[in-house]
Amino acid sequence: MNFNNFEYKRPVLETFEKSFMTLLGDFSSAGNAAEATEKFSQIGKLRSTFMTMYNIAHVRHTINTTDKFYEKEQAYFDVTLPSYQDLVTQFYKALLQTPYRAALEEKWGSQLFVIAELSLKVFTSKVLEDLKKENKLSSDYVKLKAAAEIEFKGKKYNLSAFLPVETDDDRTIRKEAAHAKWDFYAKESEKMELIFDELVKTRHEIAKTMGYKNFVELGYNRMIRSDYNAEKVAYYRAQILEHIVPVATDLYNRQSNRLGISDLKIYDENYSFASGNPKPKGDPQWIINHAKTMYESLSAETGTFFNFMLDNNLMDLVNKEGKATGGYCTYISGYKSPYIFSNFNGTSGDIDVLTHEAGHAFQVFSSKEIGLSEYNWPTYEAAEIHSMSMEFFTWPWMNLFFEEDVEKYKFSHLSGAIKFLPYGVAVDEFQHFVYENPDCGIEKRNLAWKEIEKKYLPHRDNAGIPFLEKGGLWQRQNHIFSSPFYYIDYTLAQVCAFQFWKKDKDDHKSAWADYLRLCKAGGSASFLSLVKIANLDSPFEPGTIEEVMKPIKSYLDGVDDSKF
Repeated sequence: MNFNNFEYKRPVLETFEKSFMTLLGDFSSAGNAAEATEKFSQIGKLRSTFMTMYNIAHVRHTINTTDKFYEKEQAYFDVTLPSYQDLVTQFYKALLQTPYRAALEEKWGSQLFVIAELSLKVFTSKVLEDLKKENKLSSDYVKLKAAAEIEFKGKKYNLSAFLPVETDDDRTIRKEAAHAKWDFYAKESEKMELIFDELVKTRHEIAKTMGYKNFVELGYNRMIRSDYNAEKVAYYRAQILEHIVPVATDLYNRQSNRLGISDLKIYDENYSFASGNPKPKGDPQWIINHAKTMYESLSAETGTFFNFMLDNNLMDLVNKEGKATGGYCTYISGYKSPYIFSNFNGTSGDIDVLTHEAGHAFQVFSSKEIGLSEYNWPTYEAAEIHSMSMEFFTWPWMNLFFEEDVEKYKFSHLSGAIKFLPYGVAVDEFQHFVYENPDCGIEKRNLAWKEIEKKYLPHRDNAGIPFLEKGGLWQRQNHIFSSPFYYIDYTLAQVCAFQFWKKDKDDHKSAWADYLRLCKAGGSASFLSLVKIANLDSPFEPGTIEEVMKPIKSYLDGVDDSKF
């Protein structure tokens, strides 16, 4: 079961397609419900084999983007996945037409058919070549960032390794580091802007070919958003503007006072305390050892899960040359194994990303026996509830990692989550502008970001850095390039996670029971249905944001952060 020993064999599309179409024909011509159910299961196993190979290749490629073999495999899947999607679309058509729908729905629930219906609205073979182009452009952006090399004071850094330098105790170094990083983006800006311009045009063309006005509705359907739309999201953003932005602005003012500076600059934003940001007190292996203790103490379920991850080498956590930026969790269904990828760099973010991605991994580990690929994960905004809530459920063990700085970490973590929300909705509003105005051009996109940034982040001073002053900051955000409209999800989930934070403080046993029930449900229900399953309030309901903020603001106001 060790990941290093997971067998990889490139799936030959022609062979896969032949087997798939044979089974699909058998499913469509099934003579009874039992036969239809059996062929449905066989199609699922075949799909699992294909996606297992894709995920193994993707993980190994992102671990080392300079590995020529897996670079070729990633390129193969970039052009093959749209064809795979075409086959799945044909399966969904047959699924919606089967006379045995009632039997399948009784076994799997209605969400499978919601997914099928929305999936048919996002794909047609007419856009196959455009989808291949979209995948390649996204990969080009990932490779461009992975190859970043920032020279600073005699050393060379990639973007992940440079983060600790950006939060140095010396403000002069922070300033110089900011200029160095954004100089990299400025140097590569033309390439990034051209990649994105092509992505926007390609996505708009796909949308038009499929009968949409623009990419917005298609983007929502791709995300399988079945119980809310762009109008509800716009209302939600307005609630963030009204109830969160003032609190976030106050937190930045408190930070400015703590640091003893009257002109907080963008390069100061991630430096929270004059005494230095809280950092883990040991190396990566030390962190893993404490994480094992933590998860064994949190619950029997998390103990079993984390030891499974350790025993089977299902995590690659440390930053290294050639490794893709960021962090993620994926699921290798053929081995029923989650996989966690991150870039430890010695900051508190190491603990955040570990607990965050462990939340994703724990969910899919908890729901893996459902046995339906559509239910491995819920839709993205629901999936992020598991990850963000896990960050808070592990608070009682943060002293293991931060020791005497544990209260500083908790204040930083909670206030950082608040400060993230305005940025999160800014990214979302920017994406709506982009896809509602696909022909506006590169310069107007940058100007739009400047205006949106000023609206949601009124405190921000870009320190005269030319790249930022022109409105280029959005170019750092992977999701904007690779996963359109996947960002508001983090903010919606954060509002739900805040509710778990309060519930856990009030009654851990009840809170954990709700969380475990949510994890075991996997993707078997829509976002708002899963919110109900977890006994949470919908972020879209009037008053939710305001109510959620009351105990959090009370907690933060009760902390004397000047002592940090």
